[in-house]
Amino acid sequence: MQFARRSAGRAVGFLLLTLTCLLALQATPAFAAPEKIRLHVDDYVIDAQLQPLSHKLTARAKVKFTALEDLATATFELNNALRVTHVSDDQGKELQAERVSQDSTVRVALPAGLSKGSSATLTFDYEGTLQSADDSPVQGLKLAYIGNDISYLLYASRWFPMSNYGINRFTATMNITAPQDFEIIGSGKFSGTAATPSSPSSTAPTAIEEQKEEPAAAPALKTRKQLGNPRAVRAAKEPAIKNATGMHTVTYTWDKPSFPGTIIAGKFVKTVSSEGGLNLTVYTLPDKKAFAQEYAATATKELFFDITLFAPPVSSTLNVVELPDDTVPAAWAPEIAALAGRNISQKTNYRLLANTIAHQWWGVEISPASKNDWWLNDGFARYTEALYIEHLVGRAGFDEAVKDMSVGALAYQTVPLSSVGTLDTFSPEFQSVVTDKGAMILHMLRFVLGDSKFNTAMRTFAQQYSLKPVTVDDFKAVCEKIHGDQLTWFFSQWVDSTSAPEFKDKYTVFRMGNGKGFRIVGEISQDLDLFRMPVEVKVDTDGKTEMKQIDVVGTNSPYAIETFGKPRRITIDPNDYVLKNSSDIQIRTAILRGQALIQQGDLAEALKQFQSALAISKNSSLAHYRIAEVFYLQRNYQAAANEYRDSLNGDGEPRWTEVWAYIQLGKIFDITGQRERAVNSYRQALQTNDNTQSALDEARKYLNKPYEREKQPTQ
Repeated sequence: MQFARRSAGRAVGFLLLTLTCLLALQATPAFAAPEKIRLHVDDYVIDAQLQPLSHKLTARAKVKFTALEDLATATFELNNALRVTHVSDDQGKELQAERVSQDSTVRVALPAGLSKGSSATLTFDYEGTLQSADDSPVQGLKLAYIGNDISYLLYASRWFPMSNYGINRFTATMNITAPQDFEIIGSGKFSGTAATPSSPSSTAPTAIEEQKEEPAAAPALKTRKQLGNPRAVRAAKEPAIKNATGMHTVTYTWDKPSFPGTIIAGKFVKTVSSEGGLNLTVYTLPDKKAFAQEYAATATKELFFDITLFAPPVSSTLNVVELPDDTVPAAWAPEIAALAGRNISQKTNYRLLANTIAHQWWGVEISPASKNDWWLNDGFARYTEALYIEHLVGRAGFDEAVKDMSVGALAYQTVPLSSVGTLDTFSPEFQSVVTDKGAMILHMLRFVLGDSKFNTAMRTFAQQYSLKPVTVDDFKAVCEKIHGDQLTWFFSQWVDSTSAPEFKDKYTVFRMGNGKGFRIVGEISQDLDLFRMPVEVKVDTDGKTEMKQIDVVGTNSPYAIETFGKPRRITIDPNDYVLKNSSDIQIRTAILRGQALIQQGDLAEALKQFQSALAISKNSSLAHYRIAEVFYLQRNYQAAANEYRDSLNGDGEPRWTEVWAYIQLGKIFDITGQRERAVNSYRQALQTNDNTQSALDEARKYLNKPYEREKQPTQ
């Protein structure tokens, strides 16, 4: 159902795609959700035909639902690009329906009403063209597309009538018809024919016939604005269900309540792996075939790592599927981990893949009971990714991931996790809090419980609540039972509060007599009166390094540490076990907010955020680099060049700013007709020997051929 990770230790800039897109598919739309959830969808039977040449989807969905209160009207979310032509009840009686485009819903009148706890089935016939992001439920983000090579219907696109996105677990049977040379990937038990070259003799028994012309007798449902007041418009006749030549149909049946709402189809090449008893298949376009085996091997390792931590997933099948680059960087569904083509390359994007696979537990098996519980999904997947980094590359890589998570966790501090449901689910604020702060809560909990108890708690939670929606209280209860003590103080502090401490240390060193060493008498201070957390203090001496854990309670916490060697340096929380503020974090969070504003097209506000980072540290290479990017986007090349040079003369953190500043300067010189200076800049980039994000390949490319400025988009 949901961005790209960068390799350990890379810059905050590469964090943005992770923050705003990996969660895209686990986010509700930009429009406001209904104030109260009034029904629960239990099951779907969907017949859908993909018509790539016309970019058209034609579908019929039988929706079984249960009323959560007495209903006179049933409301479902549905992509605005799709036109409902007919709605009927389980007796076949045509019902009145209204399309409300403002919130992408269809409202169906129930003449006899439906009492609380009762179930009913509605059948929707609908169709539409899925080619652009114009009618997407998430503004500007293409989540559904019907076309050649790859077609995709992501759960987040609302390509079928649904309720309470990301919360309402359901079962489904999906009969999907597509051209014969299309592989069709979905969730659940498979039946049907494999993709074959087109053959005129092939038929699709359950296919909805492709219409060459729009039926004149099937007008669109009118919107509330067109009607002037809520009333229904009847559609004419049902679409015919007939055989179609040159097509084939497959059926996917998912019989465990979850989110089996994603279909991907295309002219894929299959790479199959059965290592360790897994049923793992990688689906790529032919040009990515060379990388498929390595992605299969990496996915297998990551699956077994997660199985060791959390027990086997609900299914031993996993399909790693290529998505186009015009949609989200990654998406997940039961048995599906999908990656955009740009994330499938010779250098395996193991971090993005690890996060996406982790959702087979945190999403497929366990999902939030409400928006306020959302971090139990995305935060858990983010920390599972970090744990795999620790397993694969060691503590140094893990520490860099923790720094990235800390930046995301503190980028927005207006709403606590326990109230995050008040935010738009696709906003940077929501995603930052549920993903990175959620992951940091697990990181701190691991420190409080210890590795052994933490691992037991995670495994117990996954097993105890398999295939169920969960709350924060459910997780807290599991942790308290294993910890053997109450953790109200911990969850109240980190889930119900927005603040993080900024530690300060005052101390005096005394020499003890008779050669017994030294005594440090100090006090840790911070400005949160209700704060409570164990904190490590590291003392570097002439000899052995000493480490002591201090219970920091309130604004001032005294401590005393004895050492044999003379103390040289004292560090509070050296291993970053506690989410805390610092000048470095403040710089990086300001830059992260600026990057989010760039993605939203607000360059002026982004520039203010970057300048606020410079106010903290005028020597920040990263802040200067990001300011240069804004000027470059504005085609203010002289100002951009000045900032790229300031980045080169700054603190050099992170290291990649050097190579990319040289490349960007080279581009500016090429644009302004100064080829000799451009060549010199590209050569300086090569001399750094830093290939972050294929920088060296980029430099070589423009050494051979001058960079040409991209054309301005036409209005």
